[in-house]
Amino acid sequence: MITIKEVTSKKALKEFVLFSFDLFKNNPYWIPPIIADELESFDKDKNPAFKTASVKFFLAYKNGKIAGKVAAIINWDEVNLLKKKKTRFGWFDVVDDLEVTKALLDKVAEFGKENGMDHIEGPMGFSNLDKVGVLTEGFDQLGTMISWYSPPYYKEHFEKLGMVKEKEYFESYFSMEAVNPEPFQRASKMIKERYGLKVLNFKTSAAVMPYVDQMFDLFNESYASLQSFVAINEETKEYFKKKYISFINPEYIKFIIDKNDKMIGFTVVMPSFERALQKAKGKLFPFGFIHLLQAKKNSKEVVFYLIGVSPEYQNKGITAVIFDEYYKVFKEKGIKRFIRTPELEENHAMHNLWKNFDPTVHKWRRTYRKDI
Repeated sequence: MITIKEVTSKKALKEFVLFSFDLFKNNPYWIPPIIADELESFDKDKNPAFKTASVKFFLAYKNGKIAGKVAAIINWDEVNLLKKKKTRFGWFDVVDDLEVTKALLDKVAEFGKENGMDHIEGPMGFSNLDKVGVLTEGFDQLGTMISWYSPPYYKEHFEKLGMVKEKEYFESYFSMEAVNPEPFQRASKMIKERYGLKVLNFKTSAAVMPYVDQMFDLFNESYASLQSFVAINEETKEYFKKKYISFINPEYIKFIIDKNDKMIGFTVVMPSFERALQKAKGKLFPFGFIHLLQAKKNSKEVVFYLIGVSPEYQNKGITAVIFDEYYKVFKEKGIKRFIRTPELEENHAMHNLWKNFDPTVHKWRRTYRKDI
């Protein structure tokens, strides 16, 4: 017998988080989150996402044991601004039991109907800055700290339940050793001179902070043309600023400004924390933070996190300027691999930024939709 219970206590919320640790305990490709960080993300008093979203967390029980989990989310900015009557579902994990998946998604649909929504879509988080998609290819590839892992049966469950593809994403990487720096070094010099551009480089997180609001404004501008994009609001900017900027090596953050000191491009890259997170096993103490600090200092792989280029500069070779700066840092640090996280298939402006680096696509993921 399958029973679905809403999570209404801190104890149950911790069980919600820990279920994934049990499910993927022996999986070498799953990247565990930091438990305290995950719980903070679900705290209505700390995460500003809850101010513009209605959220319920559900656990599925079978024979008295937890067999699955899901978060049902209505992002009211998305509903009101994009006129999409959508119920998101995220943080979905489940044992290989179709009936458990059905029971969880039925609960998401019920929540949506109660609020006047007409379809469900997921997996996806509260906003565009959260994790997205279920894997459809690349199950034998190491995950990243900013994407969800999922076994093949998730996709199979969704399709057996009549869900259809809504959005497609892919992930890729390229080897730093295979990159010939001369073409983009020449192009960078020419482009900076032609448009009067300057690159801001940083040595401390404190020096980055005065520019972060501009960065998020440009992020909103860069992605505004995508159908599914919901702009990042002021409170979310502050939340991510405090949560992530100090966590990133300042030399891995690059801002490009024009002759009027207006930001026209930015990129945020992180060291690869994936293997460190596997060693930490969800805990910062007593030794987890040491693994993370070592990865921050010594990782030979980097993960592409955010990029934004002003629409008026998207076809003017700004990638050459960005990568010229990164190449200097990566060469000094001995970086060997550059990993790109999920990119929407329809986001051609993004793909064009990297076309000259001959990336290898190693994962595909998608969100699924069903009318209710």
